Amino acid sequence: MRKRIDNQTKARVAIEALIGAKTASEIASQYKVHPNMVSKFKGKLLEEAPKVFSKGPSSEEQEKDQKIEELYRTIGELQVANDFLKKKCKEWNL
Repeated sequence: MRKRIDNQTKARVAIEALIGAKTASEIASQYKVHPNMVSKFKGKLLEEAPKVFSKGPSSEEQEKDQKIEELYRTIGELQVANDFLKKKCKEWNL
């Protein structure tokens, strides 16, 4: 079974690797992770760092918000249709 590593630990590992005071092997043994994971976490930190300083929501967040609005709109339409059908079923004694 794989060991799950929480996000805070990943961040600490990545920051220590970025600082460069210790080798990847030393960091890996300190946090009980594989040395390859140290490099992976560091790369992810470097890749995602610019997003921290960007203004406004990311395109992923905008897409997510758009999808949520679409789903709420669909739910509303389905509720109206369901209410209409319930009303008609009562009228027709079904």
